[in-house]
Amino acid sequence: MQVFDVHRGSGPIVLGQPHGGTHVPAEITARLNANGKTLKDTDWHINRLYEGLLPDMTVVQSHIHRYVIDCNRDPAGVSLYPGQNTTTLVPLTDFDGQAIWQEGQEPSSDEIEHRRQTYHAPYHAALESELQRVREKHGFAVLFDCHSIRSVIPFLFEGTLPDMNIGTDGGVTCAPDIESITHEFATSSPYSTVLNGRFRGGWTTRHYGRPAAGLHAVQMELAQSTYLTAEAAPWAYDPAKASRLRHWLRDILDAIQDTALELTP
Repeated sequence: MQVFDVHRGSGPIVLGQPHGGTHVPAEITARLNANGKTLKDTDWHINRLYEGLLPDMTVVQSHIHRYVIDCNRDPAGVSLYPGQNTTTLVPLTDFDGQAIWQEGQEPSSDEIEHRRQTYHAPYHAALESELQRVREKHGFAVLFDCHSIRSVIPFLFEGTLPDMNIGTDGGVTCAPDIESITHEFATSSPYSTVLNGRFRGGWTTRHYGRPAAGLHAVQMELAQSTYLTAEAAPWAYDPAKASRLRHWLRDILDAIQDTALELTP
């Protein structure tokens, strides 16, 4: 099984998609419990949602499910959100705090390291390579990290999540103008929006976002209610909802690209 795919474009925007994959090797599937085998914490249909939104975008897409290893977590295992409930580099629970492994089948530290080398490291090597390629071509690169999640998960956050959750780690991971235009276009949409709320950017955004070096990163965490028929199995893609959302995502990406080009000397 191929760990990831790279769809190489000539434009300045790179889409990262670390959580859309559903592949779990058979030997790992056998150790998941019934709850884990549902794979319910997938970023369902995220590649389809963003497909073709801009010409010449680069896409780096993981096929490995986050229960195997989470490609948006610090490889050293450091928590993204200290003091808040979250999942780890190799999750032991789902987003509801429920166990996903059969008793006694949780991965060991040696196994976690093996998975890091086998899945996490190659995905990020590809992402790093594409960002460097794009920056060499344009003088800058913008990573737009694509995520989605159920809108009601009491274990992770109170109430209902806004539709669009923009993360720049408090403005650290991109130029101020890029943060502003992303937020401006999102708030002008019919969708509820928050900037640096519960999801202020995962490890990917924080690791690659170095605006002084011409590398800008923005995370977009979408509530799955914006494009799924229901936030429950079978996690069906709703073409009408998705078409409406895609219009606004296209406008946001266009605005980011235009703003970044204006910033380039």
